[in-house]
Amino acid sequence: MAVTVKTSHEIDLMRQAGRYLAEVHEALRDYVRPGITTKDIDRYGEQLIRERGCIPNFLNYEGFPASICVSVNDEVVHGIPTDEHVLREGDIVSLDAGLIYKGYHSDAARTWPVGKVSEEAEALMRVTRESFFVGIAFAKAGHHLHEICRAIGEYANERGYGVVEDLTGHGIGTSLHEDPMIPNYRQKGRGMLLVPGMTFAIEPMINVGTKDVYWDDENGWTVYTEDGSLSSHYENTIVIRNGEPEILTLTSDERNESGRI
Repeated sequence: MAVTVKTSHEIDLMRQAGRYLAEVHEALRDYVRPGITTKDIDRYGEQLIRERGCIPNFLNYEGFPASICVSVNDEVVHGIPTDEHVLREGDIVSLDAGLIYKGYHSDAARTWPVGKVSEEAEALMRVTRESFFVGIAFAKAGHHLHEICRAIGEYANERGYGVVEDLTGHGIGTSLHEDPMIPNYRQKGRGMLLVPGMTFAIEPMINVGTKDVYWDDENGWTVYTEDGSLSSHYENTIVIRNGEPEILTLTSDERNESGRI
């Protein structure tokens, strides 16, 4: 496993990539509403990325046909935007996006309500987000990778949710996906020792029902919950430090919050 440790200059570039992506997510959050299509979101997201002089890193990645993964309700990840899919009151929509700034990648996902949503949906989105912050409490030098994995999975499982096991977080840097793979559930052993300068994309994907998922046979991309239950996704790009990790893709609202859990 070749895990890269970034220099301070590289981290500066990734920090700017993260800031830009956070701005994109803030704008998309305010854009989401009943009546727009998933393709509307993709077009606007790509515009926001390019206005910042960046490149959408999802577009054409291994053939993916859009700049923003727009996944609605039981779509876990990799939802392909279309002009036919109209958002409705009560939906939840996961927006997974990334960009390249001067050769360095950022990657982040948020799940948003479309208008007023059910209490079940609100609780799912909250627990997914909380599981991320519980996990990254262990994302610091001297800890081991699998401590992050275990903490995320246990937090969600203890609250009755299914934790997707077929998809993982990952390293990130000059490539969108670098080593290591970072599952969201308990692993055997401790995993690799974390050192300052490692950069990861940590991304819990949590379901109301079963952990099991399946892939769309037609497009080969979109992943759905096996039982049709709601799914939520929350992701940030982070840097390992000696103390608390640095989260590169927090929105301004998130940065201003105190007490995230």
